[in-house]
Amino acid sequence: MSSQTTSEFAVNYTVEETLADCICPNCGHQGLSLFYQVDRVPVHSCLMLSTPEDALDFPTGDVLLGFCESCGFITNTKFDSHWSAYAPNYEDQQSFSPTFNKFALDLANRLIEKYDLRNKDIVEIGCSKGDFLLLLCELGNNRGVGIDPSVVPGRVESEAANRVKFIQEYYSEKHAEYVGDFICCRHTLEHIQPTFEFIQTVRRSIGDRTHIPVFFEIPDTIRVLKDLAFEDIYYEHCSYFTPGSLARLFRSCGFEITELYRDYGDQYLMIEALPIEMPSETVHPFEETLDELKRDVEHFKAEINNKLGRWKQDLEQWQAEGKRVVVWGSGSKCVAFLTTLDTIDKIQYVVDINPHRHGKFIPGVGKQIMSPEFLKEYQPDRVIVMNAIYCDEIQKMLDGMGVKTEVVPL
Repeated sequence: MSSQTTSEFAVNYTVEETLADCICPNCGHQGLSLFYQVDRVPVHSCLMLSTPEDALDFPTGDVLLGFCESCGFITNTKFDSHWSAYAPNYEDQQSFSPTFNKFALDLANRLIEKYDLRNKDIVEIGCSKGDFLLLLCELGNNRGVGIDPSVVPGRVESEAANRVKFIQEYYSEKHAEYVGDFICCRHTLEHIQPTFEFIQTVRRSIGDRTHIPVFFEIPDTIRVLKDLAFEDIYYEHCSYFTPGSLARLFRSCGFEITELYRDYGDQYLMIEALPIEMPSETVHPFEETLDELKRDVEHFKAEINNKLGRWKQDLEQWQAEGKRVVVWGSGSKCVAFLTTLDTIDKIQYVVDINPHRHGKFIPGVGKQIMSPEFLKEYQPDRVIVMNAIYCDEIQKMLDGMGVKTEVVPL
C-alpha cells in the first residue's frame, strides 16, 4: 500500500464528478455521481491464505463509488467480476457467535410462523456454509436446496442434513427449477453488480406462481453513509442498497413489497415481497426519498476524511506510546479498516472466534489470525472491535479469560 496523507484518504478530487457513460445496473440510467475512492484494496477479504507472502501479494483493485440520482443505487464503478472467486476457502461463516446465532434463530422462527414454513420446500440463494437453511429445515421439518459456490456440504452438523441438497455453483437461469415454497437470499445481492438482471432471473424462475414469497437480507447503506462506516466498503461489495433503491429494484422486476425494515442493530436491511402480474407503484413508507438520500451522500463525502484522519492519528499515537493493540474480527470490516487507513503496521495481531480462520493469513494485510485464547498471554492494552454489536459478547469472553483491556468499538 502506498503512503497517503489525511486529505487523500478517500475522495480523489482529481477524478470527474460524474461518470457520464456509466450505466446504472439497477435501473439503466446513464450517468453516475462519484463520491468516494480508495485505491489498491484486496479484491477479496474472506479468502483464507496459508502464508503471509501469499496474503501480501494478493491481487488488488480500486473502489470508486458512483451514486445514481435516478434510483438511488450506489455501485463500485471500478468493480471487475473477473476477480469473483467464491469457493470453499471463502470463509464468511458467522455462526460461532452467540449474538449472531440468537438473531438467526429469531429470524428463522419469525419467517416460519409468518409464512407457515412447515413441511415445505425452501430455496436459499447464496447459502454460504448452509447454517440458516439447515436451521429453517430443522425448525419447520422442511426440505431445502442451497446454491452457493462456497458451500461446504457437511460443514454444519444438522438433523436436517439428509433433507437438504447443496449445489456448489453460482445461481443462474439453469437453477430456475429450484423455486419451492419460499425463496431466501441473505448477504448475496451486495456481491452482484448486475442487480436488475439477477432479480429478474429470480422473478422469471417463479413464473405465474404468485403465492411464492421471497426474502432478501443485505447491509443497509443509509447507516454506512450517516455513520461514515468506511469499514463496510470493500471490493466484494460492489452494490450498496438503501430501502428506497432496493424497493425500486424489486418493483421494477415484478414484485410487490410486503415488508421493508432494518434489523441487527439497524445494520441489515430486509425486504419481503410477492411476485405480481402487473407492475406495482405502491411506495413503502419505510423508503427514503431521493432528496434525503442525496443529503446523506453529501454528508459522507464532506465528513469521511475527518473520520479517517482521526483513526489514523489514534493508531499512530498508540504505536508511539508502545501500546499493544489488536483487532477483534478478521473479516471484511478488518480488511477495509486496515487497508483504507494504510496502517497495517500499527496493529500487532488480529483475533477471531471462527476456528476455520485460525492460523490463516488475511488478504492484503498479511497478519495471522489468532484465537481469542491468545490474548490471555498477550494481554493487549486495547482491543478494537470491528462490529460494536459484539462488544458485550467479547467483553464477557475477555473477562472469562482474565484479560484486562480497553474495548474500543469501531
